[in-house]
Parts: sequence; structure tokens; C-alpha cells
Amino acid sequence: MGKKSRVKTQKSGSGASTVVSPKEMMNLISELLQKCSSAAPSAGKEWEEYVQIRGLVEKIRKKQKGLSTVFEGNREDYFPDLMAWAQENGASCDGFTLADFGTEGYGLRASRDIKAEELFLWIPRKMLMTVESAQNSLLGPLYGQDRIMQAMGNVTLALHLLCERASPSSFWLPYIRSLPQAYDTPLYYQQDDVQLLLGTQAVQDVLSQYKNTARQYAYFYKLLQTHPAASKLPLKDGFTFDDYRWAVSSVMTRQNQIPTEDGSRVTLALIPLWDMCNHTNGLITTGYNLEDDRCECVALKDYKENEQIYIFYGTRSNAEFVIHNGFFFQDNAHDRVKIKLGVSKSERLYAMKAEVLARAGIPASCVFALHCNEPPISAQLLAFLRVFCMTEEELKDYLLGDGAINKIFTLGNSEFPVSWENEIKLWTFLENRAALLLKTYKTTSEDDLAVLEKPDLSLHSRLAVLLRLAEKQILEKVSASGRDKRLYFQTKLEEGAPLPHFEESDIALLENSDTDAKLPIILHKLEEVEERDGLRVEEPLLNGEKVGLGAEESQEVGRDVASDRTGQTEASEQSANRTEDDPEENSK
Repeated sequence: MGKKSRVKTQKSGSGASTVVSPKEMMNLISELLQKCSSAAPSAGKEWEEYVQIRGLVEKIRKKQKGLSTVFEGNREDYFPDLMAWAQENGASCDGFTLADFGTEGYGLRASRDIKAEELFLWIPRKMLMTVESAQNSLLGPLYGQDRIMQAMGNVTLALHLLCERASPSSFWLPYIRSLPQAYDTPLYYQQDDVQLLLGTQAVQDVLSQYKNTARQYAYFYKLLQTHPAASKLPLKDGFTFDDYRWAVSSVMTRQNQIPTEDGSRVTLALIPLWDMCNHTNGLITTGYNLEDDRCECVALKDYKENEQIYIFYGTRSNAEFVIHNGFFFQDNAHDRVKIKLGVSKSERLYAMKAEVLARAGIPASCVFALHCNEPPISAQLLAFLRVFCMTEEELKDYLLGDGAINKIFTLGNSEFPVSWENEIKLWTFLENRAALLLKTYKTTSEDDLAVLEKPDLSLHSRLAVLLRLAEKQILEKVSASGRDKRLYFQTKLEEGAPLPHFEESDIALLENSDTDAKLPIILHKLEEVEERDGLRVEEPLLNGEKVGLGAEESQEVGRDVASDRTGQTEASEQSANRTEDDPEENSK
């Protein structure tokens, strides 16, 4: 069991803290801030910039060696304190224990049989670390005067976490002691591990995440040293990059959105105990009960005594899991890669295609997702490709022909092709585009499989290779699917098969079907992947229902409120000069 005095400042190998003049450190910090705040590098120069930023960070880390604050002992030493603290403060603790599940890390083990949909876990608000609790803490004066903290709830939580960790009397100390001391997200990778991701779709998000974190650190280091409102903070005399990386990672991997006490808006929070749950495929089973003012979780399925209790983090890709949570989920039913498509403005038929797309609620240029399962494309992407491949006569028909308005409803429906020729074109295009994307990778799937067989491969290298392999396997499936569809529709054309025609009576089928591909395209939320740091913004859940977000909340959200565990929502990565977003973890 953890003892309350077991916190220390690490010492360097010489037995004493490294001595670095404040001026020397401030010069390095200023150089780092300037480098991270400069204009984005030109295409192809991102890796060079990353290496330069990393070099500066490593210089700073070397001079700060031995100055980071850590807790003695192992995480599990503090679990009894965590459970006792939770029980004392009104959390449910009788249906599970904390256990080590090997490669999955720590998680919840059922201590009795639990039925599907049974409420087995609840955590009252007073146990949560939130932006509001940060405002009511020693951070309050600084928060009230710093626009970056006010705009970035995740950074506020990270600084809140560090301040509370440094306080021997902190109410949250039993929780903070139970957190991992390191994580498996790319912020903790060696440079060689990151290099394994070059050529992948994920690498840009990885490089941006590192740059944003370094920029944030440099900004807040200077702020803590110079701002009068920071003079009484325990961080002023000990704020290392490793400390900030740990705090940011803890928040990125664990933060979620909950409603404020009056229920008028959402805020960010760390949720003890619940953030120990591991992920599996399923449905979201967590929400916030405003009446009882607590986070609640029901069982995803029946669990027998001693079985691990899982929750569903949400429809994340493996890139999101690796970058923001620090693990790769092998059986991810929601894995996908991004594909950016657009109608060229120089094309002769641009105006007509853009108009048809607009009527269907689709932009003329968009980032879509290619999925790991069948069908590999959404109704939205199917509709886009159909319009993209239309002839002038087909465009006229969908703009001016009989029943043109109703025909828009069929664009995303696989049962009503525009023409056999159109289907052949779009599937040929998709087949070829996926094949071209595959050629941009530096290795083949076979190469990656061979690397994964190496017994001495580090965990972080393994995660990187698994991710780049998964991207290629999705593209391979999409290309194969495109080929199969092309051959199928070529056969239809050669056989002279009659083209299915949409009748007005078919509208009921379109509106009531459970199949995504059969829904009218304009009734669907566009399933595009935002290019901003590669994140998608999803609406949060309050008591299982979606709620709209204001502009400020939307910038800080990257996940469903109670859908992910530790780090369900993604942390915003922003800096002194601009507001960007970031997230992460696995080591529970």
C-alpha cells in the first residue's frame, strides 16, 4: 500500500540535481518556442523540422535530468489506497477489483457475476478532476489571466494534475499515484521508432503532436517563470519537459467530457477508476447522470466472476488508438484510412458536378474514409464518386431531368446505380487510387510482417509497424473490392441487364432501412475526416443522448463524452500563438 510520504525528486547519476543557470535554460526554452511557433515547413520538410525540434527538446531534457518528480514503488502499490479513497467518497467498488492483464495492462476484473446492462460503476462529481476544480485551485488566478488556458481545457487539466501531484495534501493524491509513470504513445517513442512511420498517413499527426507539445511546454515554462499569478505555484521551481509530457499524456489518454453542474455546457474531466477499463468492440455504455451528479457505466455484456470488464471507447481508427491511447487494437471493426478527393475547378463539368453534390449536401472537395470492412466506402463517398464519374448527359438528368429532386436521394444508395458505365468508372477509379496510394509506402505488407517476426522488436517499434501495416491492408482490401465490383458491373453491362429505376414509392425503403448505404444521402451526417491534426470532432453524450457543442467546446473535443475511457476525448494541442489539438495512451 502506498505511503503518503513516498514522493521524491529524482536525482541525477552524480547524486545531485543537475545545476543549470536560469539564463541558460531560458535561452533554450526561447529557442524551442520560436522553432515550434514558426510557419509550417514546406512539403517534404516535416521530418527535418521534427528532428530539429527533438534535438532542442533532448538538450533541455539532458539539462533537466534528475529534476522530475516521481512516486516511489510500483503503480499497484497504490491501488489499495485508490479503492479505499473511492469507496470513502461514494464510488461503487463492490463489483470489481483492479488487476494486471498482461499485454493489455491494468484493468477491471469482475469480483462477481455482472449482467449485461447492469449498472456496476459510478463515480460522483467530487472525485473528478475537472477544468472547474482547476479554476478553484491554486491555478485559479493564472487561469483567469491566461487566454491559452481558458481556451484549452486539456492543458488546464495537465497543469492542474502537476500542481496536485506536487501537493502532499491533495485530495486527488490516491488517484494521481495510481496513474502510469510513463506511456506508450508516440511522445515517448525514440526517433528511430517514429521514423518507421514515415510514408504513412499517421506520421503527420505524430509529428504535429510532438511539435504542439513542445510548443506548449516552452510557452508555459516561460509563463510560470514570469507571470505574477504563478509565483505561488509549486511548478515554478520544477517544471521539466518530462513532467509536462507525463501530464499531457495522462490527460490525453484519460480525459472525457461531462456536463457542468448546471447542465448548460460540457467540460473536460479525469474520471478515476472508470479510466482503468480496457477497450473492446461494442456500444457506448457510459453516460452522465445529471440528477445524481455522477458518471455511470453499465456492463457491455454478461461478465462472469474473474473476467475482465471492458468498455467501448468509440469508433476510433487504429491510428487514433496508437497516437492518442498508445495501443493497437487488432480486431478493430472501425479501422479506416483517409482519402482526400475533389472535383478539379479546371474541369469543364465542374459547375454541374459541384451543383449536384451541393444538392446532396456534399462539398466538391472533401476528406473521406476508406473502411477495413465491407462495404469499404460510405454512402457519402459512393454518392461523391458517382457524381465525380458522371457524363454531361447524366449530370443534366440529375439537375433537370424528370424526378431530378428524388434522384438525389438515390446517389448514396447502392441499389440504384446511375448507369452500369458509371459504376464501372467509379469502382475502377477507386481500385486504381488505392493501388497508387499503396505505392507511396516505403515497405510492403510482406516486409512489415517479416519485421513483426523479429523477437527483439521493441514495443514502440512494433506499434509503429502494426499501424503502417494496417493502413496498407485496408488499401489492399479497397483495391481488391474495387476490382471485384468493376468486374461485377462489367458483367451486368455485357449481359444487358436492366438498370434498377427509382420509383417514388421507394422513398420508404430509403428512409427506413437500417443499412447505411440505403439512407438518403442528405439525411446522413457527412462522414468526413477533418484535416485539422487528423482529428474528427464527434458530439458528446449526456445520459446517452447527443448534445450540441458551442464553438469553444467543439475545438476541445475529439471524442464522445462517455464513450472512451482514459482519454476518450482528445486533448487540444494549442500553443501561445495558435490553438491546435492533441491526445493519447495505453498503459492503464
